[in-house]
Parts: sequence; structure tokens; C-alpha cells
Amino acid sequence: MMNNILLVARREIRQILAMKSFWLTLLILPVALALGPILGESLDDNEPTRVVVVDRSGGAAAAALEARFAEDDDRDVLRSLSRYVQRYELESADPAAPWTQHDRWYTAADIDAFRASGGVEAALKSIDAVRPEGVSEFEPDAREYAFLPVPDELIGQDGEAFADAAQTLFDSDAEDAPEVIVRVGENYPADPRIGLYSANQPRSSFVTALQETLTGDLRTRLLAERGISGAEAAAIQAAAPAIEVTTPPPGDGAREALLVRSIVPLALAYILMMSLMLSGSWMLQGSVEERSNKLLESLLACIRPEELMYGKLLGGLSVGLLMIAVWAGCAGIAAYATQGVIADMIRPALEPVSSPGIILAILYFFIAGYILISAIFVAIGAMVDSMSEAQGYLMPVLLAILLPITFLLQAILAGKEGLLVQVLTWVPLWTPFAVLARLGMGIETWVLVGTGILLAAAIALELVFLGRLFRASLLASGQKLSIKRLIERFSAQKQ
Repeated sequence: MMNNILLVARREIRQILAMKSFWLTLLILPVALALGPILGESLDDNEPTRVVVVDRSGGAAAAALEARFAEDDDRDVLRSLSRYVQRYELESADPAAPWTQHDRWYTAADIDAFRASGGVEAALKSIDAVRPEGVSEFEPDAREYAFLPVPDELIGQDGEAFADAAQTLFDSDAEDAPEVIVRVGENYPADPRIGLYSANQPRSSFVTALQETLTGDLRTRLLAERGISGAEAAAIQAAAPAIEVTTPPPGDGAREALLVRSIVPLALAYILMMSLMLSGSWMLQGSVEERSNKLLESLLACIRPEELMYGKLLGGLSVGLLMIAVWAGCAGIAAYATQGVIADMIRPALEPVSSPGIILAILYFFIAGYILISAIFVAIGAMVDSMSEAQGYLMPVLLAILLPITFLLQAILAGKEGLLVQVLTWVPLWTPFAVLARLGMGIETWVLVGTGILLAAAIALELVFLGRLFRASLLASGQKLSIKRLIERFSAQKQ
């Protein structure tokens, strides 16, 4: 019996490996991993938004706007640099520097000290002196906004003429054409209206910063008009509480840690789903071709139907594991060859699946899930005579499997273990996906054992009933399938 099963499995493997679609599918992930970083860099828009401020009130408003956005940019650099230093424990580079202080909201005084010490260039020189080998360099984000001189086309224009000139600049193909234009009238602040012209919908953060800055500038001027000196008015406007911010180190936040720990488990569940759909469709296509070519009659003259079914399952499982091994190897090479944040995520991402017990559980649920679903595809292939007929059975089966899995993965990503997740964990059809996906969140040992036993019992029953269906369907070639005949085939006993 075993020799016949192995012969069928080898034939099934050769048949699938001969398909061009198999090799195309097998190469999709490696090609995607190779092209991903290149496409990411090419598609990443690091160009700052070009802004022009036409200030006809004397220039103070324009200077205040430029100072505000420069301060926001430096604060973002400080925050990113601080997280980088905290992640790699590089505080010894300069213990007194603002970027080694992680428990605060960076104030204007912190930013002034950062600038006075030489900014990010000086900070990186200090960090390089203590940065261990293998730690990636800090790369500051590009500034969000770049302020340009006022174009000649806008000088002397007012009203509709100004709006038309602004639109002409927006429509031009020049690389230095502005994308946002702010107009401050010559009667400001007596006339506090500000004109904002944009080539696209302006960001809400830009409008908020614009409003806050000009509101502060307007109030400072009004206070000065009432006898308060400019310095005192500015000090009143700048008064703000010193906020101490306490956050976990990078990667240690509850939400962030959950997402990192769930990367590999969710990937396992997704890969199981994808490989099942692909190898299942190939097995189904092979079964239909064998049936239409009258090859099954020759096979059944030499082997029993059960041996044919088990051989097809073993062949499909072998192909699926081959695909997964190739994909996992390519993903591992890409991950370890990558530096920076992705490389830093590898260790905590592998932590939930690094113990021997969990590795055995992964292998068990992976193989069990493969057998459970593949048997359904093999049974469908035995019942139909053409691919068009097979599609009628395949689509409802795929929807029944995929839709709950989609909701399951979304719930896991949201960090929820509600009723849906609990139910899917104990329903054998979705047990492999639910257990694999929940490994990152932590799953109790008794749940692993209980669902494993239940899954094994379900597979045993499935192989009995689908084996009857498979045998009866092969022997009833050419008969139109009906509900009555389907029930008869399920209940058919071995002759």
C-alpha cells in the first residue's frame, strides 16, 4: 500500500512541477523581496513641500512662519534622534545633550541648545565615536516644507490678478514652482485676513501651524500696541508648561510589541492560506485532467481509490512544503541582509516561535491544516468532469474558508481575542489558521493541546467520509451529481 501511495505522490509532484504557473508563483515572493526596497526608494517622496510667503506687512509674519516650521522640523529630528539613541543605548555619546534625554517634550530652549551645539551633524559625530559595529547609521527625515523667495510673477499683484498668477505658478512644470502660497496683506494686523493658495488640498497640520503662528504674532502685536514691550509680549505668548513625556523604549510599547511579536505568526497563517489555495487548485486541475483523459480507469486497475487519494494528498503536501521552504529561505535571507529598523525587528519577531515546543506546534498545525483543506480539493476533483464544473464547487468552499480568516487576521492585528477569535480557534476548518495567528499574542498550553486533539479527530473523520466520497465518485464517472447521489456517496461502504 505504501509503495502505491509513494508512486502516486511522486507522479503528483512531477505533474505540478511541470506547470509553468508553479514556477511563476514560486518566484513571485523572491522577486518581490528583491524589488521591494528598490521600488520603495523610488516611490518614496522625500521632496519637501515648496512654500512661498508673500508678506506685505513688513516681513515679520513671514519670519515668524519660517521660524515656526524650522522649529517643528528640528523638534522632529530631535525626537527621531532620541529614539535612535534610546534603541541602541548610545547615551554615552553626550549625556548632557537634549537628544539623550528621552523623558520630555522638546521645548524651544532645547532646540536652541541643539542648534548651538552644531545640530544633527555634530550629534552624529559624537554618536559615531561610540556607535558599535553593525548598528545602522541615523538617517534624519527630510524636512516637510521648504520656504522659497517670492517669485517675480507675484510682486505687485492683488486680488484676482494675484490668484491668477498663483494658479499659473501651480500649473507650471518648473522644479522650483511653489505648491503653497501664503499672502499677508499690507494692512496686517489691522486687517487680519490671510490668503492661502494651494496647488492641492493643504495638509491640516500646515493650516493648524499657520493659524497658531499668525495668531501668536497677531496677539503679540496687539499687546505691544497696548503698552507692553515686544519682548514681554513675546514672552507671554511663548509661556508654556514643561511636559515630561514617559514612553516605553522603541519596540517595548504594548501595541508596538504585539505587532512585532505577531509578524511571524500572522505570516505563517497567511502563507498557509496562500500555499493551500495554490497547491489545492493545482491538485484539482490535475484530477480533472486525469478524469477527462480517462487516465483514472487505468490507475484504478492498479491501485485502490484510497491509495490514490492519500498519494495525491502526500504529493500536494510535499509541493506546498517545498514552496514554503523556498519562500521562508528567501524571506530569511532578505531580513538578515537588511539593516536598520527591519533588522532590529527580527529578534523580537522570532521570539514567540523560538521555543522547541512552539516549533513542534507550528509544524503540527501547519501539516494538519494542509491535509484538512487539501482533502476537500481532492474530493471536489473526484466529483467533477470539467474545470468549469469544478469552479461551481470551488468558489463557495474558498469563500467559506477565506472570509472568516480575513476577519480573524484583522482581529489579531487589532489585538483583540473576542468571541470570533475564540470560536474560530475551536472550529477545525479554521483551527490551524487561528492557532498560528494567535502565537504572537500568547496562547495557553491547554488550548494548543485541546485544539490539536480536536483537529486530529476532525481529520480522521474527514478522511473516512471524503474517502467514501472519493471512491464512489471515481466509480460513478459520467453520472450527473445531485444532492441525493452526494449523500449516497458519503454513506457508501467499501466493497
